Amino acid sequence: MPARATAEWKGDLRTGAGTFTAGDTISGGFTFKSRFEDGPGSNPEQLIGAAHASCFSMALSNILVEAGKPPESVHTDATVTLRLADGVPTITKIELVTVGKVPGLDEAAFIEHANTAKAGCPVSRALAAVPEITLKASLAS
Repeated sequence: MPARATAEWKGDLRTGAGTFTAGDTISGGFTFKSRFEDGPGSNPEQLIGAAHASCFSMALSNILVEAGKPPESVHTDATVTLRLADGVPTITKIELVTVGKVPGLDEAAFIEHANTAKAGCPVSRALAAVPEITLKASLAS
């Protein structure tokens, strides 16, 4: 099933504004300030982070089920860093931090499964051009 999203920008880069929709329920607005100056509103990097955290969590949950260790939950935070690289705004780093509640699984096995999910989830694969994608994985205490 194809995933659909739309975006529209009006005006110049510094004073204009944009809106986006993703699916039936996600929408927001973005501006130069929300993207480059930590102003209010959304930005594309947040959407990339949400997509990566969602995809990774689903992939890891599936891997755990296939390993006979169904999780109670997998929570993932993603931090996407946008910096200038050769004078061009570039996503230079994505940090994934995941915490799982997985009865009967030790932390070493959880970390191994998390690394497998990081390498194989479709969004990770789509973001392969990002120079650094890190993962910190742990079990909930």
